Amino acid sequence: MIGWEDVYKVVVAMVPLYVSLGLGYGSVKWWRMFKPDQCDAINRFNCYFIIPFFTFQFTASVNPYRMNYRFLAGDIIAKAIAGAILALWANLCRNGNFSWAITSFSLSSFNNTLVIGVPLLKAMYGAMGEDLVVQSSVIQSLLWFPLLLFMLEFRRTIWINNNIVDDHDRDQVVSSNNNDPPATGQLPQQQQHIFSIEIVSSSEVAITKHDEMLQQEEQNNNNNNNNNKTPTTNNNIIGVVGETKISSPFSFGSTMKKVWGKLAKNPNSYACAIGLIWALLAKRWDLEMPSIVEGSIQIMAKAGSGVAMFSMGLFMALQEKVIACGVRLTMYSMVLRFIGGPLTSVVGALALGLRGTILRIAIIQAALPQAIASFVFAQEYCLHANVLSTSVIFGTIISLPLLIVYYLALDVLH
Repeated sequence: MIGWEDVYKVVVAMVPLYVSLGLGYGSVKWWRMFKPDQCDAINRFNCYFIIPFFTFQFTASVNPYRMNYRFLAGDIIAKAIAGAILALWANLCRNGNFSWAITSFSLSSFNNTLVIGVPLLKAMYGAMGEDLVVQSSVIQSLLWFPLLLFMLEFRRTIWINNNIVDDHDRDQVVSSNNNDPPATGQLPQQQQHIFSIEIVSSSEVAITKHDEMLQQEEQNNNNNNNNNKTPTTNNNIIGVVGETKISSPFSFGSTMKKVWGKLAKNPNSYACAIGLIWALLAKRWDLEMPSIVEGSIQIMAKAGSGVAMFSMGLFMALQEKVIACGVRLTMYSMVLRFIGGPLTSVVGALALGLRGTILRIAIIQAALPQAIASFVFAQEYCLHANVLSTSVIFGTIISLPLLIVYYLALDVLH
């Protein structure tokens, strides 16, 4: 039975996250220490340097030879079910689109397994709970985060393909309505973060418009949070920007080549795989990482959660409202996180015959709050970062009482 001391340990793990969040928020909102482009630079630093080291560090410390493979297979089935449902919705339903399928998959499938999950599951189920939640974190980083990055990169590449600058006009940027916007440096400070330059090759430059800023403008005008059309695909590779459809001159093969090229340069794509390879070798032959290498990794990895929450505070401060995505989308994200995730987890666990304590652990870990890294990637790829930030902030706050209710209910049912 979980006691007050165990609750306190979870709170101790949660409070530092909000200290970092508050410092980030105050540094922009009250103290005016950072400009929007500097905020983007901090998030990019976290995305491409700190998170890969953080992922490698915890993956390298696990023992792959003592994993519960049935539990992990159940987790894979659960997330595959969520992905399949969203893929069918995006392709077969009139209101379905690729961008919201990506965001919905992120909301329902990616949870905070290490910062919140480890102390909470250890308090509830002891060493078994801690071990299983760490194992699920490895699978999340090994399979699902690379898949998320692939979908985000694929979406962005299609948008760029539809807005490639002509050879004779490469010094101009192309906006979604075919009107030349002013240079980023000439925009007012509050608007500078709407545009970011994406280098396509040594001679091709395209401009990427942040979808979440467009979405927020619509929210401010008519409080309709779900009318934005975002890039989608079909066999002819059609891009949708705003309400305008543009046929891409690029083939599927050339698009995939660009996507894989970008992913190859992204250390998040293989940080977990390298860590897992080291863990396999180290546990098999009792190897130890050289202290100089371990120290170099730790000094970067320790900043992972703190810098991510600080970056989220920066993002919040740039928005007009604290709940940037509105109440309806906030409720939507909470339902996917705390109801949709556990439901698919139940199906996946039962499909493999998991029962008893392992089944309860699978349900609890699926109901953990939103993964902080999912916001970092959403902001980097300009896709509904306002929704992900709200899900992380408010989901983490309400997660502790909700998870205790889950724990008590499952205990009664057992």
